[in-house]
Amino acid sequence: MTILSSLHTCPPPGPNMSYWSESNWTAPQEFVILGFSGWPQWLRVLLFALLLPLYLATLAGNLLILGLAIVDPALHTPMYFFLGALSAVEAAYTLVLTPRMLAGFLLPPGGQAVAPSTCAAQMGLFVALGGSECLLLAAMALDRYLAICRPLYYPQLMTTGLCWCLLASCCAGGSLLALGLTTAIFQLPFCRGGLVNHVFCDLPAVLVLACGNRDLQEHVLLVACLLLLVLPLALILLSYTRVLVVILGVGGAAGRRKAFHTVASHLTVAVLHYGCATAMYARPLSSRSLEEDKLVSLIYINLTPLLYPAIYTLRNRDMQGALQRVVGHGTLGTAGQADGP
Repeated sequence: MTILSSLHTCPPPGPNMSYWSESNWTAPQEFVILGFSGWPQWLRVLLFALLLPLYLATLAGNLLILGLAIVDPALHTPMYFFLGALSAVEAAYTLVLTPRMLAGFLLPPGGQAVAPSTCAAQMGLFVALGGSECLLLAAMALDRYLAICRPLYYPQLMTTGLCWCLLASCCAGGSLLALGLTTAIFQLPFCRGGLVNHVFCDLPAVLVLACGNRDLQEHVLLVACLLLLVLPLALILLSYTRVLVVILGVGGAAGRRKAFHTVASHLTVAVLHYGCATAMYARPLSSRSLEEDKLVSLIYINLTPLLYPAIYTLRNRDMQGALQRVVGHGTLGTAGQADGP
């Protein structure tokens, strides 16, 4: 018996309710992540060849930022502390989603079979990392607000201890959200089989397979999106608006230019992240097209994370200077060893 034929499928009678008797509600022994297995093989191989370099560049860029933030003393400031933490979260996010997606392009048609526990773990890690990133971006906005709008009090307020407390709070908030959402979804019975029409175990793609009344889970998902996406984004926009007003009103031209570039890079990343997440998840299931969601996922899994290192490093003189110092120190050390006895 093949994987696909062993899965029970049934057409949904309504957006949130199944009329099948509860005796027919059986949990699938495995989920099958369909991905793009229905596409022609040459197209899947082409996508693999195009996306693999993006994955490697994204991973290398984020690890580079994290490494520079750790080893260069000039970057031991609150802003680069949070930037290093954000890069670590992005690297983990990429490792959770991208390798399995890339492997799916090379596998035979039929999708990737995963155990329910594996599917739940991937969903939980995805939500935890995405939620932590949302909160980290808000913490970065708070840091820039205090640094520019309250410069006299900034050293006393943004201490090392507070930075670690904010980071721990961001990670804890994302983890609690992931635990709650994943538990709420996987406690439902699944009578529509285990065919996940996505490249990973995404929340909406798994939730549509559930039977019974899904209103509670869908409302919880929408409320979580409101609390984690809409409200922090509003606070970020208000903070950076205040920062821009202060930048334009005080200081010399060089200081204003540096502060403006820093705020612009942070705001660009925040808008990209929150914009993609809001467009993907702040919608009811009835208005979704899983095929469209699957195509959009190629952007926020592969392209958007690649933009973050580029935005933070290409126009950031502190990062460029740190990279030059690290490379120069390594070059001088190698030359000294070569000239030694």
